[in-house]
Amino acid sequence: MNLLQEIKKSRPFVIAGPCSAETEEQVHSVLKDIAQDGKTAMLRAGIWKPRTRPNSFEGLGELALPWLVAAGKENNLPVTTEVANAKHVETALKYSVDVLWIGARTTVNPFAIQEIADALKGVDIPVIVKNPVNPDLMLWVGAFERLQQAGITQLAALHRGFSIYKHPKYRNIPNWEIPIALREELPDIPLLCDPSHIAGKREGLLEISQKAMDLNYDGLMIETHPNPDAAWSDPAQQVTAKGLNDLLNNIKLRKEELSEEELSFIVVMREKIAGLDDRIFSLLADRMKMAEEVGVYKRENDITILQQEHWRKVIATRMDQADNLHLTSQFVRSIMDAIHQESIRHQTKVMNPGLKG
Repeated sequence: MNLLQEIKKSRPFVIAGPCSAETEEQVHSVLKDIAQDGKTAMLRAGIWKPRTRPNSFEGLGELALPWLVAAGKENNLPVTTEVANAKHVETALKYSVDVLWIGARTTVNPFAIQEIADALKGVDIPVIVKNPVNPDLMLWVGAFERLQQAGITQLAALHRGFSIYKHPKYRNIPNWEIPIALREELPDIPLLCDPSHIAGKREGLLEISQKAMDLNYDGLMIETHPNPDAAWSDPAQQVTAKGLNDLLNNIKLRKEELSEEELSFIVVMREKIAGLDDRIFSLLADRMKMAEEVGVYKRENDITILQQEHWRKVIATRMDQADNLHLTSQFVRSIMDAIHQESIRHQTKVMNPGLKG
């Protein structure tokens, strides 16, 4: 199949199926139910499951591949599964899986990606690459580059969020700025979202799916199971086929093309925003000039650059102002940290003029 053409045909391009293939009956029944909605473009099932700890269900392996492939043929839809090494690639190709995807735990390892790329040399098959488990844009970009050098031309990106310890809302934090940056680096590669792994629970799927569509993603991968609560892996984040259909019906797809009237309004507002940005950066430049003056004074009086107690008070004051300014505390903190680091850089430059770094 030509994955890129298929993705362009419909938005959102939906990939759905169980987290894990468990039994032949389970695979066939849920994939049949999914296919009947007419909204799903590709079927999925986990065959090999990389689990965090031993003695967890790690998939049925090669035994389950014929079930997935047969279900795809029965429903006239392509199928995909995750591969983590050259042996997985060889086995998936043997059974004529239509599309391969590379998981986050594999993308983080350049050696593993290179092994898969080497195994795919000379093979014309689409590959979907999930982001690495840690928020490292260049690792993600590097995975695409290794596959491209192996001759793989049909590539898509899948954003599944990034690992974090005990987040109150997400299983994996989305860090939306990273997939946006990926699009800047690789603008021709389609971008899909995996709300199941970002949310970690089915109640959060709609919110994340909607945001992905609002950010102009090309599609979604949703884990779907005939009886989610009894699933052998990740039960909380899976939905039934009906739940999938309801989810897709509730997503609002917004247009990208603008009318002349809409474009005229947007252009005016963009010009106003650009004017504000100019003022912001001009003020920041003035602030850094003052930081350099402070640096000169500190140099002449042998005062350390970092005044921790003062910085603590500054942060506390700005954080207290966040709500009144209708800004999130996270945004205020990140802006202040960036300003502080730039201020330190300017002071360092004048205090240690002969040093580099």
